[in-house]
Amino acid sequence: MVRIRVLVVDDHRIFAESLAAALAAEPDVEVSAAGSGPAALRCLERAAAESRRFDVMLIDADLGSSSTSGLVARPVHLPEPGEEGLVDGISLVAGVRSGQPSVRTVVLAEKDDPRRAALALQAGASGWVAKDCSLQRLLAVIRGVLRDETHLPPALLTGVLRELTAARKHRTESERLVESLTPREREVLRCMVAGLGRKAVAERLFLSPHTVRTHMQNVLGKLGVHSTLAAVALARRAGVGPADLAGDVVERGGQLA
Repeated sequence: MVRIRVLVVDDHRIFAESLAAALAAEPDVEVSAAGSGPAALRCLERAAAESRRFDVMLIDADLGSSSTSGLVARPVHLPEPGEEGLVDGISLVAGVRSGQPSVRTVVLAEKDDPRRAALALQAGASGWVAKDCSLQRLLAVIRGVLRDETHLPPALLTGVLRELTAARKHRTESERLVESLTPREREVLRCMVAGLGRKAVAERLFLSPHTVRTHMQNVLGKLGVHSTLAAVALARRAGVGPADLAGDVVERGGQLA
């Protein structure tokens, strides 16, 4: 018999243990539980090292009790090995999608929320399921996502499609604005996304602080925003990532700007 390996990730211990026990009663399901994002990552790493990868992760939408708003995932911070900390459910979904794409993720939620369900799908989740659904429904979802199906409650479909359509529209507009920037302005924007201040950008790009200030003002003007935070949010909607502070090589081209 081919067994389905499931990892339940929920910081409510009683719920996690109860759900794991119920799933483990199925003859073809093998279950483990983790009480936090970092613990879940350790389970994934250990399972991969032992060639016993998990097939499906059931992740609490409110993991770590941190709120997630908006349709664009904020930068995913996954702790380094040995580092403890909070990892919210949506960030964990994105991290798993990036690090172990063969693992299917399903988000367990206490209430239907089209905005957060859309965000979960964008992060790579294969399903969004109510915590109070029946065991048979949950098993059907688990088996379904392993067939590359996407599962959402019927009541959420219209709202999620609306959110995804709006997100696509915002992304397209954001991409158009970013394309109006010069190559140097885009590099400055990437530095802004990485959280660098004016002085740090100047040192990194071998520019004067005055020149960097001019570039930043031009970036804000072309993007139609009035703050660095707004520029970074728009950049992320357009898919602009942060400058690689560890490995990027900046070409000076023999010019100061």
